[in-house]
Amino acid sequence: MLINLQAAWIGFFLGCVSGAIPGLLFHRTEWMGGYDSWRRRLVRLAHISFFGLGFLNALFYLSAKSLGIEDAGIASILLLLGAAAMPLVCYLSAWKMVFRHLFFIPAMSVTIGIALLIWAIL
Repeated sequence: MLINLQAAWIGFFLGCVSGAIPGLLFHRTEWMGGYDSWRRRLVRLAHISFFGLGFLNALFYLSAKSLGIEDAGIASILLLLGAAAMPLVCYLSAWKMVFRHLFFIPAMSVTIGIALLIWAIL
């Protein structure tokens, strides 16, 4: 489960990088089709997902460690999958809209991972 903490910090770093690069161009009104465009919204969602899922993985690690939960391997893997898949699916969907059909992968993996942790806590 240490890998979840490592993934969290990698996610925070990637969140900074993925925000800095588009941040250089965000002042252009029509960049990526304008503020409300599909592409620009998905790039913003990818950026914030690095942080959000990073926090979730960090909280998972701290919760499991503080509660002495050692049998949470599947939950750990699912949260890692979600942290990797969400920004990837966002970027792919910004590139080609057809990839939006893959959002169930990160959404379900994180949802089931959280449910398994709740089950372990109860």
